[in-house]
Amino acid sequence: MTLNGKVALVTGSSRGIGAAIATTFAAAGAQVVLHGRDTAALAEVQARTGAAAVVTGDVTVAADLARMREEILARHGRLDILVANAGSTTSRPAPIEDITEESWRADVDRNLTGTFLTVKTFLPLMKAQRSGAIITLSSAAGRKPSDRTIVAYAAAKAGVQLFTQDLAAQAGPFGIRANCLAPETILTETNRQWIPPEVQRSMAEAHPLRRLGTPADVARAALFLASDESSWITGVIVDVAGGAVLS
Repeated sequence: MTLNGKVALVTGSSRGIGAAIATTFAAAGAQVVLHGRDTAALAEVQARTGAAAVVTGDVTVAADLARMREEILARHGRLDILVANAGSTTSRPAPIEDITEESWRADVDRNLTGTFLTVKTFLPLMKAQRSGAIITLSSAAGRKPSDRTIVAYAAAKAGVQLFTQDLAAQAGPFGIRANCLAPETILTETNRQWIPPEVQRSMAEAHPLRRLGTPADVARAALFLASDESSWITGVIVDVAGGAVLS
């Protein structure tokens, strides 16, 4: 699977899953544009991957995204692959009646609104080209209900899934594919620090494949969906979940 000559923007690529996707895309021949707000971390990823460029900005702010689009156009003149990866939560599982309005709005903005605004900003470029591949990032939290779910985050990620399928239906006639990745627990740098080793082992046992995922697992799935090897696949949600989500 190669991405030779393709220009790819990966939002939220200063670390974790986004950095792994950017690294994998660059190794496959893409001209990768990194994105984030931590300039030091972005510089480190760029040095490691040889990424073509770096843009910074907040994906929940339309003006920031418009500026990023103009910077990419000025440098590359096109965008072939968009990975709307940026998203996060600082919330913890809680009874619905205890969730504050501020916490709810923050999770929805970071994950659903940010994805919407990112796609809205770059979709016209791809329509004009009549080609493109868009990959969004959901989560297993949006695939399976649980009394321990971070409710707003899960609802936002479930929204990303339906949004992606609506996008696939609308953009298909323009030669644009849109697919969604839904990872389960991934051992990013942050999760390795936050989740004690004994808890990691217990969580792994809950998966049919008896291990937790790595950023590289998600990156390889993203590479397939971005490449021409998946040229007749659109509107699907791929559970990168080690069998934890079976549907």
